[in-house]
Amino acid sequence: MTDKPDEYYIKETLNGNVNAYTFLVKRYNYMVFTLAVRIIKNREDAEEIAQDVFVKGYRNLANFKGDSKFSTWIYKIAYYASLDKLKSNKRQVNAENIDVIKGAYLEDSHNSDSELHDNERKNIINQALLKLSEEDRVIVTLYYFEELPVKEIVIVVGLSEDNVKVKLFRARKKLAELLKNVIEINTIDL
Repeated sequence: MTDKPDEYYIKETLNGNVNAYTFLVKRYNYMVFTLAVRIIKNREDAEEIAQDVFVKGYRNLANFKGDSKFSTWIYKIAYYASLDKLKSNKRQVNAENIDVIKGAYLEDSHNSDSELHDNERKNIINQALLKLSEEDRVIVTLYYFEELPVKEIVIVVGLSEDNVKVKLFRARKKLAELLKNVIEINTIDL
């Protein structure tokens, strides 16, 4: 039953099969959580947001018209829920490395030189991402990490397609500059 399209589970849920919604939650939970943690920068708040997003999605599933993919619709809910949480907190929370969070979902593996090198590279990229504006970080996350096309990102963040493309271009340029500086510093330290 897990290989069926989202539309099947939506229809089943709307027809009273509450368990069908569980498959949608399992399919998109990690992606919603990742988006929330990139915006909020706090694991506990992101977990709470992810739960709230799926509850809200369930309650409003009848309003889902299918004009976009279900994933885009649920991302949009997550995006605005995360922004609302930021506004309500009105305080800066400590950044939490996304790979520490991912580690909770991954199996333990053997420590090796290449793994340490990969972890160091991911940490450097995460630190550079944290230096982007909140909106740019979300757009980069959706495009590169969640692999959403620009047309779906437009729906999630509520900007024009041209605006998303410009922000993506500028964010890539800024990331490249930040990463270039880190690489130069690390090379000098050697």
